[in-house]
Amino acid sequence: MSDPLDALEAAILRLVTERGPGGTISPTDAARAVGGDHPDGWGPLMQPARKIAVRLMKEGRLVITRKGKPVDPDDFRGVYRLSLPSGE
Repeated sequence: MSDPLDALEAAILRLVTERGPGGTISPTDAARAVGGDHPDGWGPLMQPARKIAVRLMKEGRLVITRKGKPVDPDDFRGVYRLSLPSGE
């Protein structure tokens, strides 16, 4: 069986790529893509999704935004969105 964290990372990257430049996704979108629509499936994936998003932002592969502005990956709270870096 494949690692759910690998599947989660792949889902995040696939979904932001599908949205294209300027488009954003919710981390819940990726968690649901891996864990299904029931909260028992996707809920436990939310914290790992955040950790993956932070790592991908630090690698320059993703941007985490809050209220439309990029956040500090080491210090952000609340609702956030994920998008491709500009120029990709």
